[in-house]
Amino acid sequence: MKKIAIIGAGASGLLCSIFCAKQGLHVELFEQNNKAGKKILVSGNGRCNISNTSLHVEDYFGDNISFVKEALDSFGFKEFAKFCESIGLVLDIKEDGRVYPLSNEAKSVASLLLNQARTLGVALHVETKITDIKKLINNFDAVVVATGSQAASHLGGNRDGLEFAEAFRHNIIQTYPSLVQFHLNSNTAQKMSGAKLNAEVTLLINNKKESTCSGDVLFTNYGVSGFAILDISQRASVALMEYAKVDISINLLPNFNAQKLSSHISKLSTLSIIDILSGLIPIKIANGLLDELNINPSTSSQDLGTKQIKKIANQMLNWRFEVTDTHGFRHAEVAGGGVDTTEINPKTMESLKQKNLYFCGEVLDVVGKRGGYNFAFAWASAFLAAKNITK
Repeated sequence: MKKIAIIGAGASGLLCSIFCAKQGLHVELFEQNNKAGKKILVSGNGRCNISNTSLHVEDYFGDNISFVKEALDSFGFKEFAKFCESIGLVLDIKEDGRVYPLSNEAKSVASLLLNQARTLGVALHVETKITDIKKLINNFDAVVVATGSQAASHLGGNRDGLEFAEAFRHNIIQTYPSLVQFHLNSNTAQKMSGAKLNAEVTLLINNKKESTCSGDVLFTNYGVSGFAILDISQRASVALMEYAKVDISINLLPNFNAQKLSSHISKLSTLSIIDILSGLIPIKIANGLLDELNINPSTSSQDLGTKQIKKIANQMLNWRFEVTDTHGFRHAEVAGGGVDTTEINPKTMESLKQKNLYFCGEVLDVVGKRGGYNFAFAWASAFLAAKNITK
């Protein structure tokens, strides 16, 4: 009987083990943590956005991004949904294409995957950290590296998979945090810590507009977080790594223009400016904005000149902050960079440098947008590895 070793019992490792075991192979799954699927359990704030109904190459980033096409074509959403049905995982498909477990709990996903693996006879070794991959290659018919990335180091994220690849002379594309928060060069942002609103955020690289995203923005003691920030973080993280100048412009009121906002402030002539602004945005943010403009919050609208009112309106619609860093791998949901995909067979996930060595999931130089895309590639790449191992 063919013996398979899989390093990492996360999304791609579990799915790969299931498809290999289904074909009667002897599968041993090695996990450094005390339980499988730790990252699955915390994904999507415990809700687990496990896929997306619309999967395209354009949803991914990497130095050789056409690499993902074969995997997505072979194991897209339809194939994944069929697999979920077979293990008893009922899906909740949202209007925007995002897919969650109907239970709305990530633990349903981890539990059902693990149960299926165990039912099929997969031998799971927890608290077992692999240090010598060459020994595994000699003792097993195939070895799958599904170790994930450096993201979420408190859940076990590390460079192990990259070191395993380097042991067989694989090139590594420089890694960086993605789907991650920003550090800002701003004392005002710190003063607004805890305040949240829906806004439009524009990323500027070397003073040129790169992209704009809408969503929630949360000010923190280190800078800024929220979905709108995570959505632009991949490009910002790469730019910071390349020592480019990175800024964000936050439009606090996307449904207003400068004229409409100035008019609104002017007509409430008897109210203080802080009262007017607190009717539009969270009071902490209103105080921070006025502090930055050196305007006394108790000043009435009629005592502000036209110039000052315009200044307030423009700041609310285009508040610039300098991004000094990301919040790092520990707080990142995923990581970009990884094993160079030009050295991996896109149809099988097998190394082109070492026979019977496979790589799948986040250890590869593939990172997706927010919205279930990273899970989708983890499932798809694991399926291709299993398909080739079991053929």
